[in-house]
Amino acid sequence: MSGIDLNDIKRRMDGAINAFKSDIASLRTGRASANILDPVTIDAYGSRVPLNQVANITVPEPRMLGVNIWDKSMVNAVDRAIRESNLGLNPIVDGQNLRIPLPELNEERRKSLVKVAHEYSEKAKVAIRHVRRDGMDGLKKAEKDGDIGQDESRGQSEKVQKITDDTISEIDRLLGEKEKEIMQV
Repeated sequence: MSGIDLNDIKRRMDGAINAFKSDIASLRTGRASANILDPVTIDAYGSRVPLNQVANITVPEPRMLGVNIWDKSMVNAVDRAIRESNLGLNPIVDGQNLRIPLPELNEERRKSLVKVAHEYSEKAKVAIRHVRRDGMDGLKKAEKDGDIGQDESRGQSEKVQKITDDTISEIDRLLGEKEKEIMQV
């Protein structure tokens, strides 16, 4: 049986789910999470590097983040990067450590975070649909070239559609959980 590699399609769609999971993990809810600082990059040693390459990030309390910066000369750069990251965080400098209290989320901020989560889910669904289209194009080509018959092509395209539907419903499930978590007061 030739045609397309269903495992490859599944693997690529799982990649879209994993990217979505990491996107929504960076959205701030009422609880502190080290992932909140994932989007922060610092000008260090002549290039932009992720925060976790110049410091340890800890969660000492439910509403507090701790950032232990390894190189004393980087403290101001890290402080500035966090303040300018549009995360709404104001670090407190304490030697080579930053303490970052997480403010309560107001209703308006929660709703805007839900909108961002929906944008992330739409981006993931578009990626999934691209994978589906690639698979369907591969099937059409294989059928046209005579590599597989019409029945086999139809069977495989149904499998591709099932994988697509399952993956999109997984994205919707994850989005629903994140939405609940964000709106929880």
